[in-house]
Amino acid sequence: MSPAQPLYLQVDQPAARLDQWLAQAIPQLSRSQLQKLIRQGQVLVAGRPVRPSAALQPGDVVTVHLPAPEPAALQPETTPLDVVYEDDDLVVINKPAGMVVHPAQGHSRGTLVNALLARYPDLAGLAEDDSGAADRPGIVHRLDRDTSGLMIVARTPAALRRLQQQFKARTVEKIYLALVFGRPEAAEGIIDVPLGRDPRFRQKIAPRSDGKPARTHYRVIEDFGAYSLLEIGLETGRTHQIRVHLAWLKCPVVGDTVYGRKKNVLGLKRQFLHAWRLAFQHPRTGETIQLEAPLDPHLQAVLGQLRR
Repeated sequence: MSPAQPLYLQVDQPAARLDQWLAQAIPQLSRSQLQKLIRQGQVLVAGRPVRPSAALQPGDVVTVHLPAPEPAALQPETTPLDVVYEDDDLVVINKPAGMVVHPAQGHSRGTLVNALLARYPDLAGLAEDDSGAADRPGIVHRLDRDTSGLMIVARTPAALRRLQQQFKARTVEKIYLALVFGRPEAAEGIIDVPLGRDPRFRQKIAPRSDGKPARTHYRVIEDFGAYSLLEIGLETGRTHQIRVHLAWLKCPVVGDTVYGRKKNVLGLKRQFLHAWRLAFQHPRTGETIQLEAPLDPHLQAVLGQLRR
């Protein structure tokens, strides 16, 4: 049986029966399925098992252990890719915003991995190799779904291992562009704030004193008054690092409705965050590879609007 994956939910409404509340919170499961999970002790309220009829109060944290779905076989899908660089060892893609990197719960199709398998069938061998996860063959690092820009994908086990070593040693240069609300007090600086799971909303990341070290460099390169365009450099690669660090700086990324303002502005339909430049050592030759991906026309139009 697949191991259970915990889902953390917080009650934000008046008292209700547990099974009725869960039926609304997790609509993909029937009420009878949820009641079975409760009776099996897979649902906890404040860390304790309860009955389906238990009354919930606002602020209660409900932990649900959902059985992990069995991974589906990866399917190649013919999707256009913006290839910036490729050879027999690796490929660098300019990933569009809106594309998920690899299959996950709720995103079994239409991912970058599906598109890569259609263009590079040899990647299927990496899915079976010990050096690559079965659902993300060749993936060395990731970008959020709504972040665009440069991503390296390995095409051989040796390239994958050597590129992973470079990321672990922090020798890969990753430079992003981000449009943010406001302007940082200092024109440039380093945000050195540990990050970890938000204790209330486990799907989110938050600054935590007991979190993992995270360091982000920033520099204001254009000041629009109510907005600023920043150049961002990463020393570490924590989940959602740039977005959380800039929100902590009181300058959230424009268009980021999770960590920033809930309403999009400037006609944006995505977050203004783009992996702009990338520099690394070729895993076989040792040559320094330096690449750049310009902003897409939509983001360029937003900057043009602000400059006018």
